[in-house]
Amino acid sequence: MELIELFLASILSNNIALIFILGMCSLIAVSTSIKNAVNMGVAVTVVTTITAIINWPIYELLKATGTTQLSLLVFIIVIAAFVQFLEMFLAKFAPKIYDAFGIFLPLITVNCIVLAVSLFFQTRNYDFAQTFVFSFGSGIGWMLAIVLLAGVRQKMYRVSNIPRGLRGRAIAFLILGILALAFIGFTGIGSVS
Repeated sequence: MELIELFLASILSNNIALIFILGMCSLIAVSTSIKNAVNMGVAVTVVTTITAIINWPIYELLKATGTTQLSLLVFIIVIAAFVQFLEMFLAKFAPKIYDAFGIFLPLITVNCIVLAVSLFFQTRNYDFAQTFVFSFGSGIGWMLAIVLLAGVRQKMYRVSNIPRGLRGRAIAFLILGILALAFIGFTGIGSVS
């Protein structure tokens, strides 16, 4: 039951984008269409989950050797290397998927939620199962946030006459603020810490 609560909390009450306000650059930039949002969300979920799974045993090794101060550097290297490997793998073996991701795949390297998830499991002392569930749930939560934002933006541009000063990123920030307020309502459900 604890893992289910952790999974739901990482999507809703502790949504990495809407509660912790992480990953805003790519959230704002890529949420111009639902297709882009879904592609980016899937890529972020895959990379976040796999890099956390790779980083957990590395952190345990660093902990055993007393060199945990290196964890930030090691996490960044693992994330960059994995994204590069994934990009090369998709380009060679799944060119259609590679073309569909386009520029979104390299953008994940600089998405702060990928690093934040690894730092969260470290500071919260999660075991392997908790790390997997939390990282996957955080990726799903970020994908939920970007798809919701893209859907609202698309609908608003179709049916509303948005004032010129609020078009583009300004309206995206307003929408994110309203979504964040809505997600704060989930905080009574449970806590991750």
